[in-house]
Amino acid sequence: MLTISAIIRVKRGHEAAMRQALVEVADHVRANEPSTAGYYVSQDVSDPCVFATYERYLDQAAMDRHNDSQAVARFFDIAKPILDGEVILVSANEVSR
Repeated sequence: MLTISAIIRVKRGHEAAMRQALVEVADHVRANEPSTAGYYVSQDVSDPCVFATYERYLDQAAMDRHNDSQAVARFFDIAKPILDGEVILVSANEVSR
């Protein structure tokens, strides 16, 4: 299983827009990406400007389909102007679950 973990910081005042954009990606994944094994979105309890995603893919092709999707492109169109710094990404092979 391939995974991506992302830490996303948004400018203060844009938390709702980021949350909605991430939920829309998750909705797209559930409806259209059967080879995406999981797509989880979290918002930090102490700093609502910080979001995290944890994504699980059956294989590289599934990860590529997701990353090349219109849903991800729309997400970045919304996210880029409201990001507060770089998105931190960790791509990994899942060891245990």
